[in-house]
Amino acid sequence: MIIIVVRTLILYTLVIVALRMMGKREIAQLQPFELVVILMISDLAVVPSENVGIPLLSGIIPILVILSANLTLAWISLKSEKARDIICGTPSILIRRGEIDEENLKRNCYNLTDLLEELRIKNVPNIADVEYAVLENNGELSVFPKAQKRPTIPEDFHITPQYEGLPITLIMDGKLNIKNLQESKKDLKWLIGELNKQTINKVEDVLIASLDSSGTLFTQAKQHSPSKLKHR
Repeated sequence: MIIIVVRTLILYTLVIVALRMMGKREIAQLQPFELVVILMISDLAVVPSENVGIPLLSGIIPILVILSANLTLAWISLKSEKARDIICGTPSILIRRGEIDEENLKRNCYNLTDLLEELRIKNVPNIADVEYAVLENNGELSVFPKAQKRPTIPEDFHITPQYEGLPITLIMDGKLNIKNLQESKKDLKWLIGELNKQTINKVEDVLIASLDSSGTLFTQAKQHSPSKLKHR
């Protein structure tokens, strides 16, 4: 039993390392050859972990070979646009200038029901509002509405909104992030003062506290704390 546990942990660690080396992408964002690599690695890792009679190297070596092949293909596709088109494919335009491209639909085994469903997912219920729809290599559908149907933006009204950066989390689950506090150019005395204004006496009583680019501090106390959800 101990041998099985150890073998499983070794293979599990190896699979995690292999997937991390492939980069940070969700399943839906993987290229076809990357998805094949994940499926093969998972199958190769299962067999040695279930059967003690199979040498552990019989699982480790194929995983390393597949990982090496994947990294090689990734490097080639990064350096050569032509190779990238062969390995990953090219995007297909399903709707061009408001008209459905039937040939591309057939070529990608994409029917009208699938197209309408994807448009609804993209919050475009009316196909007549679409100027372009592009089927990306990872299977995602990029939708570009017609000019008169796209959402308005401040630039349309010649408005320049204030800069909005990413909020900085200062406290999470009662733990102070010193690095983020320094990055926000605030000090602990200021933070404690702001918490006291909201009847929170200790950092440990805070579930989360974040500071946005406008200087607004958002805090929420833990349930056991008398403080409630507040904004400054």
